[in-house]
Amino acid sequence: MPMQANEIEEMIKAALPGAEVEMRDLAGDNDHWAAKVTAPQFAGKSRVQQHKLVYEALDGKMGGVLHALQLTTEPPK
Repeated sequence: MPMQANEIEEMIKAALPGAEVEMRDLAGDNDHWAAKVTAPQFAGKSRVQQHKLVYEALDGKMGGVLHALQLTTEPPK
């Protein structure tokens, strides 16, 4: 069963307090998502490090229950 947007958003926000998460369903199937994550924890980190923080927040679900996630990350402006 695919992950719902609110489930993904809640996991990210729980792991990255203060994060803002915008979810978009790319294919209309609740299985291919785009997420824009803005989080203070990203300050001073490379894009790869930022993405790693998000993947860690998803607790191993990426590539399994969560089939596809297009990820955009940035620290707050």
